[in-house]
Amino acid sequence: MKKETIIYWISTGFIFLFEGLMPALTSQTQMAKDGIAHLGYQPYFGVMLVIFKVLGALALILPQVPTKIKEWAYAGFGFVFIAAFVGHASIDGLNGMSFFPLVVFGIMIVSYLYFHKLKKQN
Repeated sequence: MKKETIIYWISTGFIFLFEGLMPALTSQTQMAKDGIAHLGYQPYFGVMLVIFKVLGALALILPQVPTKIKEWAYAGFGFVFIAAFVGHASIDGLNGMSFFPLVVFGIMIVSYLYFHKLKKQN
């Protein structure tokens, strides 16, 4: 059980850092605003996305959050990662930047699987 717990917290911590903390700290930089505009989105979409990412990341990292809310957070992140892949691939073509969301998606799947594994053990 210790190995499962470590894998869960490392993968979930990674999601928290990349999808909660980093967007909260960098969303108002010019580079972030340019990135949203480059993909064809309006500025308000970036603000809305950051708010939901931070809320979703907090839902995943806080143990007191009910399982149903965590499930919604995992689903929301799944949609975001797939949409990011499609957006980057359609605008910039298939390159490293377009595949990065799928890498993070894979890490999130690890977090999700181990979340349920730990839930089942308890």
